Amino acid sequence: MTAEVLLERVAHGGFVVGRLDGKVVFTTGGLPGERVLVEITERGKSFDRARVVKVLEAAPGRVAEPCPIAGRCGGCDWQHADAATQRELKRAVVAEQLQRLAGIDWQGEVEALPGGLTGWRTRVRYAVDDDGTVGLRARRSHDVVPLPPEGCLIAAPGPSLPELEAFAEPGTDLEVAVADRSVTLTSGRRVQGPDPVVQRVLGRSYTVAATGFWQVHPAAAETLASAVLDGLRPGPGERAMDLYCGVGLFAGALADAGCMVLGVEAGRGAVELARLNVPEAEFLALPVEKADRRLPDWADLIVLDPPRKGAGARVVADIAAREPRAIAYVACDPAALARDLAPFAEKGYKPVSIRAFDLFPMTHHVECVAILHPAV
Repeated sequence: MTAEVLLERVAHGGFVVGRLDGKVVFTTGGLPGERVLVEITERGKSFDRARVVKVLEAAPGRVAEPCPIAGRCGGCDWQHADAATQRELKRAVVAEQLQRLAGIDWQGEVEALPGGLTGWRTRVRYAVDDDGTVGLRARRSHDVVPLPPEGCLIAAPGPSLPELEAFAEPGTDLEVAVADRSVTLTSGRRVQGPDPVVQRVLGRSYTVAATGFWQVHPAAAETLASAVLDGLRPGPGERAMDLYCGVGLFAGALADAGCMVLGVEAGRGAVELARLNVPEAEFLALPVEKADRRLPDWADLIVLDPPRKGAGARVVADIAAREPRAIAYVACDPAALARDLAPFAEKGYKPVSIRAFDLFPMTHHVECVAILHPAV
């Protein structure tokens, strides 16, 4: 079914909201203010989903999609918007989530990183169909959309499509990690290139598993570490905790600032690398949610970088109970950040700054760093 819809506002997740016969329609491929023809792709009780099939009245900021599979691949959301419009859409989402879920009137902007909109993604997971076709998953589907001859537009320079096809195993995902001076391909148990790889941030080298977690924009790790340091202003001799520490990115930055650091991370492999990366710090291989009794009763500074779902009220309470002078919350989802800021406020901690960064151009994703102080 197709229908004409006037798109109203951006929504979290890469959608623009319209209404059809009074029912909300979450639409992909559009921009706020546009009149479009949409195809209904999913029907629900309270809302439908749709995709734009024709733009009848375009909004300022619309551009031609540079990638030939942009309308089918699920990897990008905003290829039809210019850079300034993409950041404005993300700003609106961050502001709406903070207001609705935490009662915070945020007036910030989404800060751009160097490098432009394409060629930035240093870690990519490709899907490989049963016939060996290399591609990316379609939106809300397991279907594989084959890569065009030029490859993925947002992927960092690395292997060509023929090289990917030659290494791929049918039915097995293929991962590419572009590090500072290396490229690694991983498919099942097959590995081509170094593993682990080395990334350098603020003068310190970090050893990272090729398929392990690391920020995917080449400027992201340094941008976030600098934002944390700028916000916390750590002093020599201060005691700091790095929760959900991964391989020790923020632990290393805090240690270099002269802090005594304790990191906590559930992944044992990541903790082994964190101990290698930041030998002057101490690390616990435990889920943060279960680590409360193993942690010191107090800390001057606490950094947390939880998974997309956020930290949750229990972890928030455990952090606040240690009465740090400052907290840095690194969030990959503005909704999760807002949900956690509400219980932080109940425990007496409120943000003195919230910065947002466009670490994922062409997509709806945005990273935030909130600095919290005890309420006066």
